[in-house]
Amino acid sequence: MSPGGRSLARVSLLVGVLSGAGTALGQAAPPGAHEDVAFDVMNVLSRAGLHDPDDERWNLYGQATYISSWKFPFPAAYTNLNGSPNSLLPTAERSFTFSATLFLGVRLWPGGEVYVVPEVIAERPLSNLHGLGGAIQNFELQKGGSETPQIYKARFYLRQTFGFGGEPVKQDSNPMQLGGTVDARRLVIWVGDFSVLDVLDKNGVTGDPRQTFFNMAFMTHASWDFTADARGYSYGVALELYWDAWAIRYAQLTPPQDPNQLPLDFRFFTYFGSNLELEHRHTLWGLPGAVKVVGYRNQVFTGSFDDAVSAFQANPAQNAAACTSFNYGSKNATAPDLCWVRKNNVKLGIGIAIEQAVTPEIGVFLRAMYSDGKSEVDAFNAADRSLSFGAVARGTRWGRPFDLTGIGLGLSWASSEHARYLALGGIDGFIGDGALRQAAEGVFEIFYSFNLFKAIWLSGDVQLLWNPGYNADRGGPLVILGARAHAEF
Repeated sequence: MSPGGRSLARVSLLVGVLSGAGTALGQAAPPGAHEDVAFDVMNVLSRAGLHDPDDERWNLYGQATYISSWKFPFPAAYTNLNGSPNSLLPTAERSFTFSATLFLGVRLWPGGEVYVVPEVIAERPLSNLHGLGGAIQNFELQKGGSETPQIYKARFYLRQTFGFGGEPVKQDSNPMQLGGTVDARRLVIWVGDFSVLDVLDKNGVTGDPRQTFFNMAFMTHASWDFTADARGYSYGVALELYWDAWAIRYAQLTPPQDPNQLPLDFRFFTYFGSNLELEHRHTLWGLPGAVKVVGYRNQVFTGSFDDAVSAFQANPAQNAAACTSFNYGSKNATAPDLCWVRKNNVKLGIGIAIEQAVTPEIGVFLRAMYSDGKSEVDAFNAADRSLSFGAVARGTRWGRPFDLTGIGLGLSWASSEHARYLALGGIDGFIGDGALRQAAEGVFEIFYSFNLFKAIWLSGDVQLLWNPGYNADRGGPLVILGARAHAEF
């Protein structure tokens, strides 16, 4: 998931690997390709007359993914200064995640569908998931995970669609989508346990991160502090209104009881995260694209950076080492801490996302977001502003239509309030070296995903990161190599 803790493993459109419908990369897969590249239980049942993919009553999909990352040593002026525990270690490290997921969908009545998604994950993060702000090297990492596999219910929700006419739109059978036909003008209502990324910021270029970029900087806006538990899921409601080329989406979800932790706070009308997205789909030079504007407002129980600094300066006894309420474990008696000042806070952010096919095989993307940066991260990354862009290509031009390759640059920044708090030795859920010389954190990534056999992909990845935790004193640059095995059925 993520540094916000989710298996930020959302299932979105697969960049044309199994179906080109709805993706910015445009073209559908070659005829018969699905049968050639998937362990396709659904197709077998369809040929036996036991399943209709054009009007599904149910479907079942699954995936398994193993990701390993190797961090090389890098130079740092200091590490975990004065007992602040959140530095990325400068020594060599290895990290891994393993996840396995089942996606079951059932149509209950016309327009009504229920989805159940159990998942298993095991993980070993770099430096106990500390030291990186918006550029965590593996999007699957969750807060509080372990090397022992854990099974849990990732999603369980009801989705109801009401049609209002317009052109018929064919929806292919996919994980968390039943095959069928819907109206171009329709209202979709979600109720239950899901991720906000199942509804908003679904990107047709970067697609499912289990197929494309490894780094969380490219999964969504790094500075979007959407409410979720430590795995990235939450209970709530969402509405989607589609009207021809336009769509508007709203989701209101529950936050964690304590920032970045697993238990959720079900005081739904006291603490919540509200998310709104406006999308316009278009065609340029005969190729598809989209522009999306997303904003969020969190009303949550968190600490303000300025309040923590003011409390410490007024009374040095209110330091990080003396905390008795929920805290992140700092032993720095000379630093402020958020534990002393948590209260009802509001956090705001707004961003834009652009995706565009430039050829039938190549798509480009850009995301940018500005969050106010006045209070601590509640459920995602430590970033307060973020920018990412890049390109993904399908291997059609070199005779491998189910291969994918991509290149991307991700940048993020800490706000002035956040940086001041970190410079005084404070920490948040992810970063805090004990001091700070403020700089932008960045990652450059390139990957290649090789379709080996049916629905199995092997991927290689290189990431170059600099200024981890927004600290030029620990600037690196550092190199992380990655490998991934991914299978679908």
